[in-house]
Amino acid sequence: MKILHSRILRAFVIAAAPVLAVVANAASQSEKLVPIPAAKSPIATQSPVLGATWAGDRLVSVGANGVVLLSDDGGASFHQAQQVPVSSVLTSVSFAGPKTGWAVGHWGVILATTDGGETWRIQRLSTEEDRPLFAVHFFDPQRGVAVGLWSLVLVTQDGGATWTEQRVNPKAGTKSDFNLLGLFPDGKGGVFATAEKGQVLHSVDYGRTWEYLDTGYNGSLWCGAMLDGGVLLVGGQRGTLMRSEDGGRSWTRIPLKAASSITSIAARNGDVMVVGLDGFAAQSHDGGRTFTESIRAGGAPLTAALPTGPGKWLMFSQRGVVQDPAANPQNQN
Repeated sequence: MKILHSRILRAFVIAAAPVLAVVANAASQSEKLVPIPAAKSPIATQSPVLGATWAGDRLVSVGANGVVLLSDDGGASFHQAQQVPVSSVLTSVSFAGPKTGWAVGHWGVILATTDGGETWRIQRLSTEEDRPLFAVHFFDPQRGVAVGLWSLVLVTQDGGATWTEQRVNPKAGTKSDFNLLGLFPDGKGGVFATAEKGQVLHSVDYGRTWEYLDTGYNGSLWCGAMLDGGVLLVGGQRGTLMRSEDGGRSWTRIPLKAASSITSIAARNGDVMVVGLDGFAAQSHDGGRTFTESIRAGGAPLTAALPTGPGKWLMFSQRGVVQDPAANPQNQN
């Protein structure tokens, strides 16, 4: 199995290291992967979480070992999904309504649910090549896109019954493919993808064609969000946070004191939460212009954040759900 992707994954490089070692060993001994359902565990809430989203009023998170966690009380408590047909790493999750959703991950797996995440079925699984999918986004219950290693783009127009690989041409002046690491909506029916070498890609036709937007940064960008007023915010390695007010035509780097790589950006009503490795968290109340930074005690890598109310956020980490994100911060400002 190729190991290139282990160097460009965001926080789940750390979170899923033991799992990746097992998968790599298995792949070296067998040409085909036989999926094993995720095991139920009494400590599932301590399992590494790599992606999270809202499904109506329900919180859904995915992560290592095929663990899917569900919460119906705003994150106060979680229970494990009843049935997940794989135990490989799940990296991202997207819902098009309270019941219908999709999750993606290693071995190019795409899972679908129609009951709010309680049970999942396999729509796609590449058993001979671990070309992982890093992000998924659905525009509506029928149209969606998933992206991953070596410019892998998959699109569907039928709710995932069929997935078609869509060729992404290399950026002008380059020959190699970029790893596509994150997806976020543009607020107008399109979608942005964050990538290596400071690239952001934009699609307005449900992932069929893409335009490159150069941020001027040369490292990997792992995540992004569209803020109020059309402001773009993307983050990645070494505390890099880039902001654009013109749809990605020009970018400004937001200065941060910490150099922790950024793994997730969440926004709601003008407020922004940025989280990253080393327990890094930063909040903005002015549209991403300035941030107040903190480091959580213990320094566990934070991997995702979701708004739960005005000024309130739920965070996820290498160690699972962070029940009280405000507890014991070590403020840097």
